Amino acid sequence: MPVRLRSLLVMCMLPVSLAAQISAPGAKSVRYTSYPSAPAVKDPIFFYCNASGTETAALSAQRSKRTGNYDFSWYRWNDGTGSFSILLKTETSVPYSALSGLGQGGYRVQIDSSSVKVEELTCWTFFDTPPIAEASLQQQLCNRVALSGRAEATTQNFFYRDPATAATVTQKNIITFLWSSSPASVIPYPDVNINPVTYTPPLEDVTYKLSVSSLGCSSEASFFYESIHVNADFSLEPSEGEAPLEVSFTDKSIRGEIYSWDFGDDTISHLKNPAPHIYYKPGEYTVLLTIESTLHCIDSVRSEKITVLPSSLDIPNVFTPDDDGYNDRFRIESKSLRFVSMQVFSQSGIKVYGFSGEGERLKDWEGWDGKINNSSVEARPGIYFYIIRAFGWDDIKYDSREYRGFVYLYR
Repeated sequence: MPVRLRSLLVMCMLPVSLAAQISAPGAKSVRYTSYPSAPAVKDPIFFYCNASGTETAALSAQRSKRTGNYDFSWYRWNDGTGSFSILLKTETSVPYSALSGLGQGGYRVQIDSSSVKVEELTCWTFFDTPPIAEASLQQQLCNRVALSGRAEATTQNFFYRDPATAATVTQKNIITFLWSSSPASVIPYPDVNINPVTYTPPLEDVTYKLSVSSLGCSSEASFFYESIHVNADFSLEPSEGEAPLEVSFTDKSIRGEIYSWDFGDDTISHLKNPAPHIYYKPGEYTVLLTIESTLHCIDSVRSEKITVLPSSLDIPNVFTPDDDGYNDRFRIESKSLRFVSMQVFSQSGIKVYGFSGEGERLKDWEGWDGKINNSSVEARPGIYFYIIRAFGWDDIKYDSREYRGFVYLYR
């Protein structure tokens, strides 16, 4: 694995290690040095969280191939001499070596084989303190929620030394944050905006939480938010049919107190659950529902299109009243008719059937069953003459010559 790629992977792993050579069990994150005298040298900087004030560091080192025994000598940086001159521990003929109970500072381990130095590893350890995390409500309006957050490091900078010159090098602490809520709700750019504003406010009560992380520690702050927001919503059934079309509405709104239903045909209702509405005129309609809460928050929603089909009339030219359940009656195929009149005559001009009706009577009409004037006497097979007149809910009249003709009765 290339060293550059391996170093990138190491940054994402805990315990943190450098090419499997030196690691810091319990460290929260790692960065790498930038020595002015040797920019290409990237020694690890391990960060611990010292929230209790009693945290110590631990280090472990081994040869990268992990085979054989070696001699390990551990040293600590000495500000007095400007070098790694404080000997901490020596171990001989071991596969690896470890230190624990360490404080903040620089450490170097020399690995020897048969009194010959084969490798030298350097690292720095620092103790971070929990960052500041504060979360509160900045503003609450009917159409938006503004949050207020604070995310700051309590330890702003860490300082290590350039081993070649003993010059002080600054490692700035790094702060990241993330807003969240439970149950989940919309928070725009929750890891970018410390004071986010959402125009999709929660419709249910939530707990907003701000999580803040520094190089070594993390903190959280939260507050409970009681929703005031409204949402207008409803369903309807059916959305299409012939006139007169009866449509039922089911309210699904949240926190609605005052209601206004505009049915799209110059009809208004202020009931929360209005009675089914009847559309008489063919055409397309949309319903607008507007609600208002007790706190005067307003929302509205417009429905999908409701289609009332235009009137139509289609006349068959044959029927077979033989009670087989198929084509047993002479009836017109129609939509959105307000009134229908039909008379049927034999070839000799004798009236054998008549119907005239509207409303429920028209709705229940099933057509001519092939019996003379609604008696039990069956009309003979043959040709019959009809006259049909009708009037649609869209004011179209069906009474011209094309609605007079012949129908064939077969048995």
